[in-house]
Parts: sequence; C-alpha cells; structure tokens
Amino acid sequence: MISLKTERQIKLMREACIISARALRLGGEAVQPGVTTQEIDNIVRKYIEGCGATPSFLGYGGFPASACISINDEVIHGIPSSKRVIKNGDIVSLDIGAFFNGYHGDNAATFAAGDVMPEAQALMDATRESLYQGIAQAKVGNRLGDISYAIQRYVEDRGFSVVRDFVGHGVGANLHEDPSVPNYGTPSRGVRLAKGMTIAIEPMINAGTEKIKVLPDGWTVKTLDGKLSAHFEHTIAITGDGPVILTNPD
Repeated sequence: MISLKTERQIKLMREACIISARALRLGGEAVQPGVTTQEIDNIVRKYIEGCGATPSFLGYGGFPASACISINDEVIHGIPSSKRVIKNGDIVSLDIGAFFNGYHGDNAATFAAGDVMPEAQALMDATRESLYQGIAQAKVGNRLGDISYAIQRYVEDRGFSVVRDFVGHGVGANLHEDPSVPNYGTPSRGVRLAKGMTIAIEPMINAGTEKIKVLPDGWTVKTLDGKLSAHFEHTIAITGDGPVILTNPD
C-alpha cells in the first residue's frame, strides 16, 4: 500500500532528509586517495548521531555499518572496512540514510577520488543527470513508468546500461515502502503519481552489462563484467507544484 503524506508529515520528513543529505556531503568531501572506507563511515555515523538521528542502514537486515560504500565495479551495498583504502582514480558511491522524528531520509552519490578517467567521469555525469531526468517526470497525474523511462532512455542513449535487479522505492516512516521505482520501463504505464507520495529515485548505472553478482558477504553487489558502476539518489515529494527534492542539504 502506498502511503500518502500530509504537508506536516513531509515537513517532518524533510528534517530527516536534510540530515541524510548533509551526511552524504560530508562523506563525499572525505573521498580522497589514502582514506579508508571505514574512516568515511565513522564520519557519517558521527554526524548523523550528533544530530540526534539514527543511521538508517546500521543494523538494517543485519547490515554492519552506517553507510554503504561501493568502489568502481561495486554497484551498491559495499561494506566499509579499515583495510579498504581509496586509490587515486577510484569512483566511490556513498548511500546514506538517516532516521529522525519518525521518518527516514535516503540519498546517494558517486564521487571521484583524485583524477579519474574520462570514461568514469562520463558515467558519473550521465547517472547524475538521469536522476534529474527522472525527477522531472515526478508530477501529479504522470505514471511511474514516466520516471523509469526517462532514466532508461537518457543513459541508454549514451551507451550505458540500467541495473534491473535493484530499484528505487517509496520512503517515509519505513526505509522501504511501496511503490517500487524501477530505473527502466514504459512511459504512461504503472502507478498513477499522486500528491503526497514520497519516493527515493536512485539510478544504478553500469558502463557495461546490466547484469550483477552478489559477493559471498551477502551484501556487496558488483557488475558481472567488472566494469564501472555509478549510483545517485534523492528522496523527493510529489506535490501539486511539482516534485520537491527533500534530500537537499541547504
């Protein structure tokens, strides 16, 4: 069942989203060669808890950290480690959530560590822009497929592929709510978008095949062909005045 939020609920949710967004910004600033993924996770957790919030991912389904930190060919759900050192040229995806006053905020972005190859930058740029292409379709009266198709069309026109085994989702009092929000689909199909819907749109885009594999740790998802992947996400609210990005840090 899709939960429609009131203006008051969206205002409360915005507070959790701001915390999540600022934690993501801090984590992104720490993405530098020589830094470990555990150090970034520590920064994220300290900030979120310092705001009186709880990291949404910590303990979720048994996940052992506050942030998912995925490098290069890792798509999502990378587990931070004191032994994982970021190298020059890596691209690093951070997925971060915060729970505050009864609501979750959820967002993600991929950051360049030092000097990255043009192909990596092109993938990051296309993935980021595809997120905004999808958000632009999140209007009352449109359908879920309009968001999905906008993302898919943008990245496939640039020679990239859409991960199909993982999708975006509704978000609110629960971290994952209805509806599922695929990054591929058919326009004018699917759930009709309504005022008060709050969803996390999160394109996960690969440089090669869309096929993925899950590592033996049960969490880390990698591209099957070992090529790069990028991930961007915002939590948004669908309003009568159009989509509103809740995970805006400012």
